[in-house]
Amino acid sequence: MTDPKSHSLIEDAQGLAFGATMAAFGITILTQLGMITGQTAGLAVLLSYATGIPFGPVFFAINIPFYWFGYRRMGLTFTIKTFLAVAALSTLSALMPSWVQFATLNPAFGAILFGFISGAALLAIFRHGASLGGIGILALYLQDRTGFRAGHTQLIFDAALFATALTFLPWPTVAWSFLGAAVVNLVIAINHRRDRYIAT
Repeated sequence: MTDPKSHSLIEDAQGLAFGATMAAFGITILTQLGMITGQTAGLAVLLSYATGIPFGPVFFAINIPFYWFGYRRMGLTFTIKTFLAVAALSTLSALMPSWVQFATLNPAFGAILFGFISGAALLAIFRHGASLGGIGILALYLQDRTGFRAGHTQLIFDAALFATALTFLPWPTVAWSFLGAAVVNLVIAINHRRDRYIAT
């Protein structure tokens, strides 16, 4: 009898493909508006703005050191799935600006739309046993090793990231970016409930 808590290979492939595609669409919206977000993706966007290197290669490179933490904390299967999700997002984010362009995109609506799309993308990736790497994995690893809450690590990182962004981005852009990041976190907080979703 099939375990209802497990996904098949096809289901995992579909979930990761959906998540990576939606995440790339969210990044396309974000970068067209010149905004940032939190966590590792936000750091990659900020470095991309500062260096002129496209988001995809920066995001892929930043995540490389974190796979070791993912392997130690979550195991090999999680790490492989995460690597594939990160690689797919990195590739699609490089291609998507030539496929999708906006003649008009209101910053407030764009920030909220980014939050909804990115939240849905992350939910799909989480529910298929992967992540988009980075700070979240490190935060969980540090929590296991030191007892310091993962949420506090992520909060400190995001606070430093947005403070840094204020040094070279206009404050209204950073404010709209904060709105988008808040929407992402709200979508995940409300919907990512293992007790409500059987296939964890």
